[in-house]
Amino acid sequence: MATRTPATPPPHADASRHYDRVMAIAEQYPDLPLEAVFKEDLLRLGVRFTDAALELTARSKPKAYFIFSFDMAPLSDLPERQSLHAPEEIALVGGPHSLRRTIVSVRLNPSSPYSVDATDDALQLHLGSVAICDVKLAPNPAYYQSELAGGKVMREVAPTIEWGYLIYLTLFRLCQYFGAEEECKFCDINENFRQQRRAGRPYNQVKALDDVLAALEIIDANEREQPEANDDDLLLPLKRTAAYTITGGSIVSELQGQSEIDFYCRYVEAIEERFPRRWISKMVVQAHEQDSLQRLRDAGVQIYHPNYEVWDARLFSILCPGKQRAIGHESWVRRILGAAELMGPENVIPNFVAGVEMARPYGFERVEEALRSTGEGLDFFMSRGVAPRFTTWCPEPLSQLGRAGEAAPLEYHVGLLRLWRDTHRRHRLPVPRGYGDPGPGQAVFSVSGFMDVLEPLCG
Repeated sequence: MATRTPATPPPHADASRHYDRVMAIAEQYPDLPLEAVFKEDLLRLGVRFTDAALELTARSKPKAYFIFSFDMAPLSDLPERQSLHAPEEIALVGGPHSLRRTIVSVRLNPSSPYSVDATDDALQLHLGSVAICDVKLAPNPAYYQSELAGGKVMREVAPTIEWGYLIYLTLFRLCQYFGAEEECKFCDINENFRQQRRAGRPYNQVKALDDVLAALEIIDANEREQPEANDDDLLLPLKRTAAYTITGGSIVSELQGQSEIDFYCRYVEAIEERFPRRWISKMVVQAHEQDSLQRLRDAGVQIYHPNYEVWDARLFSILCPGKQRAIGHESWVRRILGAAELMGPENVIPNFVAGVEMARPYGFERVEEALRSTGEGLDFFMSRGVAPRFTTWCPEPLSQLGRAGEAAPLEYHVGLLRLWRDTHRRHRLPVPRGYGDPGPGQAVFSVSGFMDVLEPLCG
């Protein structure tokens, strides 16, 4: 099995050969949906859009840059038209492989072997010269055009992802782990904030509570109305919002005179008071002790995401130096288990960043070693009823690791899909709550394929 490959074929290479490689890997995993294999490859390598495609994508829901850049080039290196009109997500459908509808987060990469092009009034995904499938878009919802008090833009305050299923509320656009000695080496939250501001975009450091509540009022009112008829074959209707995520950068000391728990919980308290149980409430913050988590639970948080980023203790200390200094790997894991005791293990869903296990110069050299390490973490948590999920890493050049520009091999990502599914199945865990329906053709989670490989719900 190959262990490392360049993130992108060199310019002189025929990208169509990459198609043969993808299909060869898919043949080694006949028990996995082909859709999930293409999805993981798109997430790790990104995609580019032709000018003709951008003519059509301009009428879709645009990329909101809701927390990280999730791009493999900075805004300054992207044509303005691409950064302004690229869609938030694309849906892969049909084509020679009869792909079931598969939703993929858009990660822009001008050098990607994947491209979206237009023919007449339709879009197609190509891998080199090979046509893979048709591409559908999410409509730009009417409420995205709504203005809030002070001229705030809806998609800046309360963007939706996962084809409309999830409202993503990044309340603090910076992280207090600043600088090379503190920031997670795979993360570009601080640099993305700076590039968005340099580009003149409405990117505020802290979102006002009144703005968040006003935006949710608009979404709620819009969804109570009769949906507009859609006669555009290029667009697939949005899902009804079912969950919201409260998140932002880590607060190490205080923000606006408040601790991390107090700062984020006041938003949940206000949302739940105004819209009791209207949405599944989720919070992504650091790993905290049970006394702090009781505050979080009392505020109305239903799902807690204390993201552990990478399982290996050595890699955690190198890749997450601020978190290692402030909390430490051992304490982080212990606090996750403490959260499971308090909130119920099914309500604690820590994320890890799949692929950084193999990032140079620190990561594992061999796919088998990386999977063995990640699998150890999965079994540790899942045997205790906690089901981690993962985001597929792409090298963001504004991050320290991303400057090396090398993604983990596709073999690792596909092997991880099987490993995650089989570990989840072996421990007989329920479908993670707050992620929509599972299964190929049903999943809406767009930044990894873990929901695509679960068994679809019946009935």
